[in-house]
Amino acid sequence: MNYYAIASILVVLSAIFGFINIKYLKLPIAIGLMIITIVFTIAVIAIANFDNTLLQAEKELISQIDFETVLLDIMLSFLLFAGALQTNFDQLRVHRWPVLVFATLGVLVSTFLVGGLTYYLLQLLGLQVGFIYCLLFGALISPTDPIAVLGILKKANVPRKLETKIVGESLFNDGMGVVVFLTILSIAVAPNEVIKVSEIADLFIKEVLGGILWGLILGYGTFKMMNAIDNYEVEVMITLAAVMGGTLLAHELHLSAPLAMVTTGLIVGHDTVRSTAMSEMTETYVDKFWELIDVLLNTLLFVMIGMELLVLTFKNEYILAGIIAIPIVLLSRHLSLWLPIKFFARKLDFFPRTHLIMTWGGIRGGISIALALSLTEDMHRELFLVMTYVIVAFSIIGQGLTVDPIVKRLNNNINQ
Repeated sequence: MNYYAIASILVVLSAIFGFINIKYLKLPIAIGLMIITIVFTIAVIAIANFDNTLLQAEKELISQIDFETVLLDIMLSFLLFAGALQTNFDQLRVHRWPVLVFATLGVLVSTFLVGGLTYYLLQLLGLQVGFIYCLLFGALISPTDPIAVLGILKKANVPRKLETKIVGESLFNDGMGVVVFLTILSIAVAPNEVIKVSEIADLFIKEVLGGILWGLILGYGTFKMMNAIDNYEVEVMITLAAVMGGTLLAHELHLSAPLAMVTTGLIVGHDTVRSTAMSEMTETYVDKFWELIDVLLNTLLFVMIGMELLVLTFKNEYILAGIIAIPIVLLSRHLSLWLPIKFFARKLDFFPRTHLIMTWGGIRGGISIALALSLTEDMHRELFLVMTYVIVAFSIIGQGLTVDPIVKRLNNNINQ
């Protein structure tokens, strides 16, 4: 099956599932598409008891999609730029320090908490897994997914200031999470080699700081080009070129493309840049274009996540480990956020119970699955892939559906 056929089938399925969600379920796209695709996949498996033609076709389709490459190397840059474009830069700047701490220290603390607790959990379940591999799991599951978070919070009644913190953290912490994951992965691949602190620092500086610097340069260059002309068609193409060309060069230079695209999107979407470089028509077309890109890729992404169900090796102990790991991941996130929130609450106006809402609003998604798919067999890939899928499914559906009611209940308790 060629790439065009695969893309066509995914777009057709996404359009049908999207129609069903909007017409009948009326749920946020991440939640609706995840539910519909899982139900569809289960139905295909059930039909296979009588005729396995459809099941074999779906398995062939999924087996030919390199989910890790498609998401991390292609889709993520477009989605992060689109999300950052609509993020309130001024509010994010006010809360830059807590967002920075959440996205760095928070990810590190959560990684070690999840890794340590998972190690003992697996021992209790009779699964002998090395501690370093449990840390890898901690690193891949700790970052919240900006794509899922943005999609769900758009329809949740989260206060604006709190939404900025959650979205801001999600936009930046995946870059940190990938750096932590790659560092631990390098240790796991060569356990007998000593990884120097200087090497870790070099990786962090090049990937994270280099990515942000490249995003600043790219964002400024995009602004100057758009400011020099007044033609909405060309200006939309300039933003598209910034994402595609900027991502390509970031990969060549081994910089963090996601962080570069977040930074570029924040600059291009800033109110000052909009009022200076964009006419009213240009602003409308740029926003609508990237909104369409965002919806299309989100739809494709969550259809693919749901269909990944077919390639998992389900064992009772794997599923049980994933279910028990859900409270471990939530507890670790809560503990990693508690101290920074307490510290910054003295200086900034934090919404009451911020730690609870940020814990429950920290949705996991496709990034965690993509990183789990990059594990090798000797790193217990199948175990951690099932555990990750269970947590992601619960996070998107369970947490996603209840964020709004929880916020409303907390608001009512505060007002009483």
